[in-house]
Amino acid sequence: MKSCEVNFDGLVGPTHNYGGLSFGNVASQSNSQQSSNPKEAALQGLQKMKALMDMGFVQGVLAPQERPDVAALRSLGFSGTDAQVIEQAARQAMPLLVASCSASSMWVANAATVSPSADTADGRVHFTAANLNCKYHRSIEHPTTSRVLGAMFADGKHFAHHAALPAVAQFGDEGAANHTRFCREYGEAGVEFFVFGRSAFDPRYPAPQKYPARQTLEASQAVARLHGLKDDGVVYAQQNPAVIDAGVFHNDVIAVGNGEVLFYHEDAFLNTEQMLAELHGKLGKLGGNFQSVCVPRALVSVEDAVRSYLFNSQLLTRPDGSMLLIVPEECRANERVWQYLQGLTASGGLIREVKVFDLKQSMQNGGGPACLRLRVALNETELAAVNPGVIMTAPLYETLTQWVGKHYRDSLSETDLADPQLLLECRTALDELTQILKLGSVYPFQIN
Repeated sequence: MKSCEVNFDGLVGPTHNYGGLSFGNVASQSNSQQSSNPKEAALQGLQKMKALMDMGFVQGVLAPQERPDVAALRSLGFSGTDAQVIEQAARQAMPLLVASCSASSMWVANAATVSPSADTADGRVHFTAANLNCKYHRSIEHPTTSRVLGAMFADGKHFAHHAALPAVAQFGDEGAANHTRFCREYGEAGVEFFVFGRSAFDPRYPAPQKYPARQTLEASQAVARLHGLKDDGVVYAQQNPAVIDAGVFHNDVIAVGNGEVLFYHEDAFLNTEQMLAELHGKLGKLGGNFQSVCVPRALVSVEDAVRSYLFNSQLLTRPDGSMLLIVPEECRANERVWQYLQGLTASGGLIREVKVFDLKQSMQNGGGPACLRLRVALNETELAAVNPGVIMTAPLYETLTQWVGKHYRDSLSETDLADPQLLLECRTALDELTQILKLGSVYPFQIN
C-alpha cells in the first residue's frame, strides 16, 4: 500500500507576539518586547504550505489555540468578566497576561510525538500530546492540542490518541522536536529516534549548566511504551549538554532526519559513533541503509547553526528519491552557512537542492521551518480517514489567506495584549476557522 509523510503546519495565531518567554531560546529572548506583525506571520506560514503543496507534497494545516487563555488566568485567581480578568492580569501581573497570550502553538513540532502504524503494536497511528511543562506559556497548550488532533484524526480504527504525560519535571516532553524516524519507505517499519537532554533518575547522564534540558529520557521511554514500539525499532540518544547551553533548546535546532538520512552538526550528540552504529544496525535489520551527513564545526559553528537555524529545516524526499532541504532566509544571510550549503548541493551527495523561505516573523520568535510542522506518515487508507478539511488545497489556501486578511492585526505590542477586544477578535476568527477546517467545537469558548 502506498504511503507518504504529510507535513501538518501550524497556522500562526492572531496573538503572535514577541514576549521573550522562552528561556534557553536565544532568538525568543533577543527579540523580546519588539512589535510583531501577526498578519505577516500567518501569511508567511501559509505561503510555505502552498509552496510545498505546489511541489507535490501532501500538506496539512493545524489550527492555533485560543488566546488569551482566560481560563488559565482564572485558575490563577483572576475573576469577573473576561474583560475584567484581562484588565486585572494586565494591572497586577503583566507577565502572566503575556504568557496567556503566547501564540507558540504555531510551532507544532512540539504539539505531539507521532508513531506511524507500521511501527506500533496495534497497527494504528499513535499520537501523544506533549506536556511542554518546562515553560508555563506552553504547558497550557496540550488540552486544546489533544482536541484539535482528535478532530483531525478522528477514526479510532486507524488513530490512537494518548493524553500528555504527567506535568512534572521528570517527564518533561517536548514532542516531535526531539523525535524523528528513519525508514526505507514511509509505509514500512522504521527506527524511531528519541533525543533527550537529561535523565530524571539516572545521575550517569550529564546535564547542561546554563539552560534547562527540556526533554527527559524517561519521557521518551514512556512515549515509546504508550505507542507499543519494539525495542529493536527504537534508539535513544543524548543531546550534547554544551550545545543546549549554547541555545539548542530542542534537537531540531542541531539535527534533522528523513528517510534513511540524518543531517546533523558534529557537536549535536554525546557518544555519536555509538549512536550512529546503533541506527545503522537497527535500520539495516529492517532492510534500510542508514546514512548520515555531518556538518563539521570547522565549517559551521554551533553559534552559526543557532543564529541561522540551519538544522531547523525540512529535509524532504522528492519523487525521484533525491533530498530537498527547506531553510529560512537567515541561512542565506549567514556567509559561512550559505557557503556550506552551496558546497553541499554542488557535491552531488544525498542533499541535492536547497530552497529558501522568508519566515522572519516566526524566526524572530525562535522557530524555523521545522518548528512549524508536525510530520505524520500515513498509508492510503489512513490518509483517506483524515479530516479532509485540514488538507491543503489551492481553494483552502485562498480561503485561509482571505481569513487572515479579515481577522488579523498588522501590528501587536505588549500593551495591545491588555485590550479585551483582542480576545473577541481571536474568538471570532477561530470560530470561523473551525468551520473552514471542519473541526467542530474544539476551543473552550465553543464548549463552555
